Amino acid sequence: MTEEVLTRIEGSAGRISLNRPKALGALTTAMVEAMTDALLSWRSDSQVEAVLIDHIGERGFCAGGDIRFLAESARGDGAAARDFFFKEYQLNHLLMVYEKPVIAVMDGVTMGGGVGISLPARYRIATERTRFAMPETGIGLFPDVGAGWHLSRLPDQIGLWLALTGARLEAADCLSLGLATHVVHSARVPALTDLVVTGPQSIDSGLQAFAANMGAAMIDALRPTIARLFGGPTVEAIFAALEADGSAFAHEQLAILRTKSPLTMKVALRELADGAQMSNFAEEMVSEMRIGARMVMSHDFAEGVRAVIVDKDNSPKWDPATPEGVTHEMLDAIFAPLPAGEEWSPLPEFCQVD
Repeated sequence: MTEEVLTRIEGSAGRISLNRPKALGALTTAMVEAMTDALLSWRSDSQVEAVLIDHIGERGFCAGGDIRFLAESARGDGAAARDFFFKEYQLNHLLMVYEKPVIAVMDGVTMGGGVGISLPARYRIATERTRFAMPETGIGLFPDVGAGWHLSRLPDQIGLWLALTGARLEAADCLSLGLATHVVHSARVPALTDLVVTGPQSIDSGLQAFAANMGAAMIDALRPTIARLFGGPTVEAIFAALEADGSAFAHEQLAILRTKSPLTMKVALRELADGAQMSNFAEEMVSEMRIGARMVMSHDFAEGVRAVIVDKDNSPKWDPATPEGVTHEMLDAIFAPLPAGEEWSPLPEFCQVD
C-alpha cells in the first residue's frame, strides 16, 4: 500500500508530501499523525533548517478532510470524527507556532484542511493552478482549521464572504489578500523545491527570482462591493442587503447563499466575529473543536453529504430551512463548552506557547 503522506529529510529540509492524488490530498487521521510526528522530530534536528509541504500529482494540494470518513463516523457515535478534528487542530496549532521556516506549495486545489496546513506557513506559494476556498457551508459543516482566526483578519468582509459563499480565489487574489506570500508558475515548482532543499537560507532571494505575474486580482475590484453587501451584523441583514442592491453581483451571491445551510452560515458568522476577538490561535482551536464536535453529528452535515457526495442531486433539505429558523439558543448550544475531558488542547510541548 502506498503511503498517503511521505515524510523525509532531503538536504537541509524536512519534506512532507501529501500522496493521495486521486482524493486530491484529502487528509486522514493517519496522515495528520504522520505529519505531526515528523514536525516534532525535526524541531531538534540540526540538519533540518526548514520544512517544505507539497503534494504528489498535479490536480490538487489538499481538498480538505476526508468527508466520507467523517460522515461514516457520524453515522455512529462520532468518536473517530472528533479524534480527527482534535488531532488536525493540534497540527494546525503546531504549524502556527513552529520555530523553523515552513514553506507550503499551494499548487492546485487548496481547500478546507489544505488551507489549515498552508496558512500557518511563513512562505505560502500559489501557482496558476491554485484554487483557494472554504466551501464547508455547502455540505452542512463550517469553515474550520483556524478559519475563525485567518478569515476574520482579512479586510473588507472578504473573509466572511469566503466563509458564507465558498467562493474560490485564484493566485493573484491570494497574493493580493496576503493568503499567499509569493506566486510562481507551476512548471518552476521543481526548481523551487531544489532551492529549498539545497539552500533554505536563500529562500527569500530565491523566491524573488521565481516570482510570476498572474495579472490583475479579481478580488481587488470587488472589495468595496463585498464590504458594503456583507457588512451586516446578521445573515438576515446580509440577505436583505443583497436583495435590496439589485446588481448582477448581488443577485449571483444571493442565489449562492440560498443553496447553503442556514445553520452553518450563522455558525460561520458567529465564529468569525468571535475569532476576530481571540487573543491567540489556541483559543480559536478550542472554539472550533466545540463547533466541530457538534456540527459533524448534525442533520445538515448528514444531508449535505447525501446531496453533494452520495446521491449528487445537489438538493439538500436543510433544517432549519431558513436563516430565520436558526435561533440564538441553537447557536449557544453549538458554541458551548464540551464535557470534561473532551475540550481541545495543544500538543503537550506547546501547552504554554502560542
